[in-house]
Amino acid sequence: MTDTETTNKTEPAAARAIKKWRGKRGALIMVLHEIQNQGGYVPRETALEIAEGMSVPLARVYEVLTFYNYFKLRPPGKAVISVCTGTACHLKGAPELVAELERELGISEGETTPDGLFHLQCVRCVGCCGLAPVISVNGNIYGKATPSQVKQILAEWREAFPAEEEKGG
Repeated sequence: MTDTETTNKTEPAAARAIKKWRGKRGALIMVLHEIQNQGGYVPRETALEIAEGMSVPLARVYEVLTFYNYFKLRPPGKAVISVCTGTACHLKGAPELVAELERELGISEGETTPDGLFHLQCVRCVGCCGLAPVISVNGNIYGKATPSQVKQILAEWREAFPAEEEKGG
């Protein structure tokens, strides 16, 4: 392994992204995307690093982070539940799906369950209008979803991510 390869692996993600995008159009949003894609959210410490490394006010970094729904300021759950709220899904029952998920999970849209397993979010479109209404969990599509299917969908994902104490960890 060369010194450059070693440096790239040990260099903080924010510093690598800043170096990669410095001086390019849309650099701030691209750096934030890289961080979000790696960890699922942009931690406060990293936002501070980005502001300093890119010589932009921290307020500007947070302007971007809070303007775009894509960015998260807290770690999402292991299973990210996205309910499509586009026109077709909305008309075919998305609000009822959201209400049932909120009831079953004990959280509101935009929140993560206390155990860190589920994160519930509404998205504008998942591109499956013919399957409306749609729930997507970590990219797995559940088309023509009904509130009565919510318990089963959640059970599937609870089984996929058993509680840490059950795994002996």
